[in-house]
Amino acid sequence: MPDAPSVDFAPRSRALYERACRVMPGGNTRTTVFYDPFPLYLVQGAGCRVTDADGRVYLDVINNFTAMIHGHAHPAVTAAAAAQIARGTAFGAPTPAEIELAELLVDRIASVEQIRFTNSGTEAVMTAVKAARAFTGRSRILKIEGAYHGSYDLVEVSLDTPPERWTSPAPSVAYVRGTPQSMLDEVIVVPMNDLAAARTAFALYGETIAAVLIDPMPNRAGLVPAGMAFLDGLATLAHAHGALTVLDEVITLRLGHGGAQGRLGLRPDLTAMGKIIGGGFAVGALGGRADVMAVFDPRGRRPVLPHGGTFSANPVTMSAGLAAMTLLTPESFARLDVMGERVKAAVNASFMRTGLPGRCVGCGSLLKVHFSAEAGDDYRGAYADPTARARLAAFHRGLLERGVMIAAYGLMALSTPMTDADIDILIEAVDATLTAIAD
Repeated sequence: MPDAPSVDFAPRSRALYERACRVMPGGNTRTTVFYDPFPLYLVQGAGCRVTDADGRVYLDVINNFTAMIHGHAHPAVTAAAAAQIARGTAFGAPTPAEIELAELLVDRIASVEQIRFTNSGTEAVMTAVKAARAFTGRSRILKIEGAYHGSYDLVEVSLDTPPERWTSPAPSVAYVRGTPQSMLDEVIVVPMNDLAAARTAFALYGETIAAVLIDPMPNRAGLVPAGMAFLDGLATLAHAHGALTVLDEVITLRLGHGGAQGRLGLRPDLTAMGKIIGGGFAVGALGGRADVMAVFDPRGRRPVLPHGGTFSANPVTMSAGLAAMTLLTPESFARLDVMGERVKAAVNASFMRTGLPGRCVGCGSLLKVHFSAEAGDDYRGAYADPTARARLAAFHRGLLERGVMIAAYGLMALSTPMTDADIDILIEAVDATLTAIAD
C-alpha cells in the first residue's frame, strides 16, 4: 500500500491550512472536505477541471459533493447569475425568478404540485419534517439506518451506528454527544431493504409517526439502492397508518429528468431537493402535494407552519438554478448514464484484475467505491472495517497524485462537461491506483 504523500506535495495548500487552523477549528468549516494530512485548497474551476493553490490541475469527479452537475463556470449559468447580480442580489420581496424555477420543477417532478425554497438541503429536510408534523399532528419520524439527511439532530440519529451497537431492532443512536434522549425517542430506525422491520415498527408506533424519511440511494449508507418492494411497502405502510412519505432527493435528483422518483415510478407526498437546482449556489427546496404544502399558506390567517429565511429564493440562486436545470435535458441524463455504467464496469474489472476485494456501486452519474467483497444491501453490509478504510484512504491519495479528485470516502459524481477522453483518464487513474495498492 503506498505511503501518504509528503507534506511538500502541496506546500501552498499546507500553508493555507496552517493559516486556517488559527481561525477555524481544525482549519475548516465543512468536515466533509477535511482529510489527512491536510486538504487541497482550490482556487479555480472550469468545466470538469479544478486548480489547486499550487497550480496543479485535477479532473473533478466530486463536483462539490454532487452539486455541480455542469461542472464549473458553465457559460450559460454564469451569465444568468451575472445578469441578476447586476440587477440586485437580494430583496425583501419575492422575484419573478423564483416563480420560473418553481414552474420548471413542478413541471418535471410528477409528485410536486407546489414548492417552497430554502437555503440548503439540510433546511429542505428540516422543513419537510416540520410540514409532515404540522399536517398530521404527530411528532415521530421513521428513518433508515445509516442514511444522511443533513446537519439536523433529528435526522442525524443512527447516521453512523458503530458495530458494537448493531442490535435488532435497530437502535436510535445519537450522532453527537449531548443529543437529548427526547430527540432519540422521536426517531424510529429500520435497516434499508428490511420491510419486516418496518412492519414491526409501524405495528408498535404507527399512530405516532408523522413521516417516513427515505433516500432511495443513500450516499453515507454505501450508495446502496433501496429495492422497489421495500419502497412500495414503506409507502403502503405509511399511508395505512396516516403518515406521509418524504423522499430525500437532495442528491438523487441528478439521476434523471424527473429525479430518482421519475426513474423509479415513485410518488412521495413530499420531496426535499437541493444541490443541482441552484446552479452552484446555496439552495434547497421542498415540494409536494398541494394539500400538504398548504400548511405554509399565509393567506387570510397565520399559516399553520410559518416559514421564512432572509436568503430563501435568492434571485441569483434562482436565476442560476433555472439556467442549470434548463440545460439538463433527457439526452444529457442519458449520456451521464452511459458514462456512469462505463466507469462502474471498468472499476469493477480493475478490482477483478488486481485481486483486491472491492466493488463500484451506484446508478447513473453517482458512483461509490467500496473495499469489501460483499455487496450488502444496507448500511451494515456496506460498513468499512479498518483494512477497508485504510485502502480507501490510499485510493483517495493515489487518485490525487494522478490528477483525479473524488470524495475521501469513495464517492464520485460525473458532470456533463466530461468527454470520453476524460472518462479514459479516470479509468486509467483508478486502475493504476488499485494496482499500486495491491502491490
